[in-house]
Amino acid sequence: MKKLDEILAGKKTVGMAGHVRPDGDCVGSTLAVYNYIVTYYPEVDVHLYLEPIPNIFKFLTNAAAVSSDYEEDVSFDLFIALDCGDEGRLGKAVRYFHEAAHTACIDHHVSNKSFAEENYIFPDASSTCELVYELLDVDKITKEIAECLYTGIVHDTGIFQYSCTSSKTMNVAGVLMDKGIDYSWIVDETFNIKTYNQNRALGEALYNSKLYLDDQVIVSYLTKEQMNVLQVLPKHMEGIVSQLRVTRGIQVAVFFYENDDGTFKVSFRVNGDFDAASLAMHFGGGGHVKAAGCTLEGTPEEITEKIVSEIEKRL
Repeated sequence: MKKLDEILAGKKTVGMAGHVRPDGDCVGSTLAVYNYIVTYYPEVDVHLYLEPIPNIFKFLTNAAAVSSDYEEDVSFDLFIALDCGDEGRLGKAVRYFHEAAHTACIDHHVSNKSFAEENYIFPDASSTCELVYELLDVDKITKEIAECLYTGIVHDTGIFQYSCTSSKTMNVAGVLMDKGIDYSWIVDETFNIKTYNQNRALGEALYNSKLYLDDQVIVSYLTKEQMNVLQVLPKHMEGIVSQLRVTRGIQVAVFFYENDDGTFKVSFRVNGDFDAASLAMHFGGGGHVKAAGCTLEGTPEEITEKIVSEIEKRL
């Protein structure tokens, strides 16, 4: 892919979207590009579509400009998909992608098959935000854009502790820090701090977790009924599977919670050389080698048995 400036040349209307259930990297990368366009291409009509973003990211500049109205009758000269392993992950925004005159994709999922016209896909990158940084003129990265990129990098690297973190990642983070951002506040407010009910949900998940396959696999889940009692929503489940992963001796951590439609959103985190992406793809999902997920139907017991059985074949 060319630099972002080259891709934007001559475009009058630009649409963008990230994946469903947007996380830090999704929100950060899309808002970074959005802010870049409105700052340096004021003549361009740009729209950003995401499902409602978590409140912790609403401090980012132009977060209020994010639209969750997918009924707008508009077409684009260019549509950019960010942090999406496949076009299906765009959710309801996929129709804008299909109707656009030109398309681009910036992503780091190993399952991405380069589904756009222009693609910038690097599975080894720490985050989509790191890739967006590479496509921008560093001198044009404002403090506001830097906040978006740093937030995404922090969340997809687990504050630089996951194996996807490279020396390049650290150098990029350093440049962003020098833009004047309050990096320690971003880490605390968007990553570390949890509500009381979120901590209760984490405690419930840890207390009810079980070990399998000679204590190499840990599994836990929360049903809709449990979540209602704890007064938590799906967006509050962030971080539980990562806490399960750091249990000593664990190769694979599995956490899933019930969606409104009765299906279960499953997350995998792994240690060692176990391939989480391959496991997730087996169940129709996708992701990264160390972190991936899918959606499954059935009772929690059936889902657990199905997943553990497949992991046993691969260990």
